[in-house]
Amino acid sequence: MNNFQLTNTHIRDQLSELATKDHQVEAALDLVGFPPERVRDQSFGIFLRVIVGQQLSVKAAATIFGRVEMLVGENSGPADFSEIPDDALRTAGLSKQKIAYVRSLCATVSDGTLDIAALPGLTDEEIVASITAVKGLGVWSAHMYMLSSLGRPDVWPVGDLAVRVGVGRIIGLEERPTEKETQEIGERWRPYRSAIALLAWHFYSNAPF
Repeated sequence: MNNFQLTNTHIRDQLSELATKDHQVEAALDLVGFPPERVRDQSFGIFLRVIVGQQLSVKAAATIFGRVEMLVGENSGPADFSEIPDDALRTAGLSKQKIAYVRSLCATVSDGTLDIAALPGLTDEEIVASITAVKGLGVWSAHMYMLSSLGRPDVWPVGDLAVRVGVGRIIGLEERPTEKETQEIGERWRPYRSAIALLAWHFYSNAPF
């Protein structure tokens, strides 16, 4: 499978190639430069962080994740959570819903429904199916994993608000495009849509608007 194709070198090469064909990409790069790589590991902990961090600020999520990690242990896995009662997780800051999501993550990893070690060898569609089998993890979570943990080059996270805003600004739209519109817009950038997603985030954060 086409993994680990989003290093800084890959991103620069892919966007430079697209810029030769698309003046709007070229103009965006002239304005904000190349986006940095986003590299995360491949682990149970990555999915745990996603669940803990849902609907929280970065600071609050880090605080609660730290409490959970102190409770369960660093580099914890599903077996470690089996010894921790729900009351202790609530005290650490997890809501009832997020505790259910964590339990679902542990169960699907334990029974092999989500085989983290096997994800690099799966197709994008198979990865989405495996990750979304976990209660609390959706398509956006799968896309973020494929981008940051696997470095897949043609992931297009249209469910991400900042990506849609960034894309709209790059191509000069007055209104933020819908998910469907962004899906259609992205067709022009295959097979390097992951690099464009990174550029959209970068543009959203750094362009002088």
